[in-house]
Amino acid sequence: MSLDPRQRAEFVNAYTRVLITAWSSEEYSARLDSDPRSALAESGLELPAGAEVVLVRNIPEGHHDSNIEVQVALWERGLETGRFELHIPETPQVDMAELNEGDLDSIAAGVSSAESIDINCCCCPCCCCT
Repeated sequence: MSLDPRQRAEFVNAYTRVLITAWSSEEYSARLDSDPRSALAESGLELPAGAEVVLVRNIPEGHHDSNIEVQVALWERGLETGRFELHIPETPQVDMAELNEGDLDSIAAGVSSAESIDINCCCCPCCCCT
């Protein structure tokens, strides 16, 4: 059963809430493992009565199973079969140690460190300011 655009958007939003909540709350993540039906419902993913829930947490590095299109297809398959497979990858790690303060300032300003750009700006949107 294919989701219509509204249903697809609702699923993507709810699935995103599941991921963000699982990544930011150990308590929610534990409930997701112990009582997936209620944890998913709390985030907006209601499952039909009698549906089987399979959570996949160990997704190999570089594997595309966490891709949203794959997850949408798995959800649509679950609507047909009653077996819902949800991929919940490990919390993404961001390594900030490689960026120095100057790099962060450049990124925040939208200028790469390799560029040397004079940015002149005033309050009016005319071309005389540049």
